Amino acid sequence: MIYLDANATTPVDPAVLEAMLPFLREHYANPSASYAAGRRVRRAIEQSRAQVAALLNARPAEITFTSGGTESINAVHASVRALWPEKPELIITGTEHAAVMESARRWQAQGGKVTTAPVHPDGRVDLDALHALVRPGVTALVSIMWANNETGVLAPMHEIVTLAHAAGALVHTDAVQAAGKIHLDVRTTPVDFLSLSGHKMHAPKGIGTLFISQRVRFAPLLVGGGQESERRGGTENVPGIIALGKAAELAGQHLADGNKARLKCMRDRFEHLIHAALPEMRIHGCPTHRLHTTSSFCLPEMDAAGMLILLDQAGIACSAGSACHTGALHASHVLEAMGVSARDAACTLRFSFNRFNTKADAEAAAHAVIESAHKMREAQGCELAVISH
Repeated sequence: MIYLDANATTPVDPAVLEAMLPFLREHYANPSASYAAGRRVRRAIEQSRAQVAALLNARPAEITFTSGGTESINAVHASVRALWPEKPELIITGTEHAAVMESARRWQAQGGKVTTAPVHPDGRVDLDALHALVRPGVTALVSIMWANNETGVLAPMHEIVTLAHAAGALVHTDAVQAAGKIHLDVRTTPVDFLSLSGHKMHAPKGIGTLFISQRVRFAPLLVGGGQESERRGGTENVPGIIALGKAAELAGQHLADGNKARLKCMRDRFEHLIHAALPEMRIHGCPTHRLHTTSSFCLPEMDAAGMLILLDQAGIACSAGSACHTGALHASHVLEAMGVSARDAACTLRFSFNRFNTKADAEAAAHAVIESAHKMREAQGCELAVISH
């Protein structure tokens, strides 16, 4: 199998697995215990906290470990709604992850107001419209993802933070797809909250982080024994935390060693080969502000569901859109918000690369897409011939 669905999940890095295994075997003590074995585990957790903080240029005390991006997003929305009830408004865009969209529905069901800022056809938020929507004394939170999970489009996060803060609103960003792929700095782009998930950066599933700026108050979603500085109750997922710390350390190293340029060349080669053979191909998303790992494109009249079957048979793992909606294959709300027709959305494929992919993977996948498209056309031609008879 050639795996090109990293936006859905990534393979666990062998070095990450090696780092976490001792905490599944011999270092199993509860980190809240006062004896030596517990203190050893506690020190390991704090080392991981520092590793994640370094990836974001945050302070270790600003890092809270969670079960993943979805919990982190829900925790932020619930906290802001509870602590600033006099400000009823949450602002999102129409291209957010399902966790934000569903949490926003809950915000509204609980008496709050949700406003959806428009995005341009290239997927980036309309900053002029956003500026007009954010209202002092009314808007509590602006929650916009840093990198889109379907298209890879990067948000103008610095500008978003500047205009939101000017109106007294807080800012949360879903950085699940951005972490480890682009440089994130919560000092130069001073978001108030940031969520990330380990399994999108070569750590296991079930572990994530919520960055909470020391500038803001926070009410925990989960209460219990006071773990995570009373920001997230429950005995810590120690092996997952150790894994995430190591994954964050490795992500920082790969960002520094030029791996981003290698992946971009690979992704661009993949798209070039397909476009040369299938010139009707249309790439979704801003060409200059897009993750170097993501390729979302439409092949008109090529039903994505059928293409997925053929690509799977060819040993290529990809998706037709957001992994959280795979199986249903209903219209993508992300593409709809960008003005893409339902017909074109139904003909859209998403390929997402990770650092273990090679140029040979990209070229083989491109040839498989081209061959599958030709097979689809042949099948469609046969169907038309039968209908004409």
